[in-house]
Amino acid sequence: MPDLDFSSVRVVEVSRTYGRRRALAKVSLEAPAGRVLGLFGPNGAGKSTLLNILATLLSPSTGQVHYGEYTSADAGDALRASIGVLGHDLFLYPDLTAAENLAFFGQLYGVRDINARVAEALSLARLTDRADDRAGGFSRGLRQRLALERALLHTPRLVLLDEPFTGLDDASAHILIGRLKTLAADGAIVIMATHDFDTAETLVDDAVCVDRGRVHPIPPGAGTLRERYRRVLQEIA
Repeated sequence: MPDLDFSSVRVVEVSRTYGRRRALAKVSLEAPAGRVLGLFGPNGAGKSTLLNILATLLSPSTGQVHYGEYTSADAGDALRASIGVLGHDLFLYPDLTAAENLAFFGQLYGVRDINARVAEALSLARLTDRADDRAGGFSRGLRQRLALERALLHTPRLVLLDEPFTGLDDASAHILIGRLKTLAADGAIVIMATHDFDTAETLVDDAVCVDRGRVHPIPPGAGTLRERYRRVLQEIA
């Protein structure tokens, strides 16, 4: 199934409710190809809900998401084949080895030259020597590295990451930063939710604050990313 070629993702007046609880309220934003967008905000602010809507795992209660000229209803499976997701649930099978996990997901996505791609992914994750070990025996950091390569195995156009630095040591976080910068430089759209301001500082091109279901731009300017984020929170309080 061919990937769609879209140059931006636009969220237009998207709201999402769960009964009486409002998770998102008329959110609008745009993420262009070749850039990394960071989502920052308190726990429960709506970041994960927004990522799940972008991943087509949830439908908006109102509003639309446009992937270039397409909506998720227009593009269907071709769109989902163009999206890579790393969430809190790493979607790894503990009884399968690292190589078997990657091969399984690669087959689901119709990846060509699967053996070569699995070998490359294991190398990028620095897990070549653990290829035949069961994922259930890995530390959180090792599983995080494996899950990232699982999410990128099919070369997605849109990469969605929820707390991607969880469990990673400094060396692994540095490698992940380089990996995501390369993806963006190659034309992917990268959207990441994280609380790790210090690590994100060197990575994100654009940033927004998600608070109580609403999105507020974090403008560039004086101060660190954390300081600018806090200014936005003070302004909207």
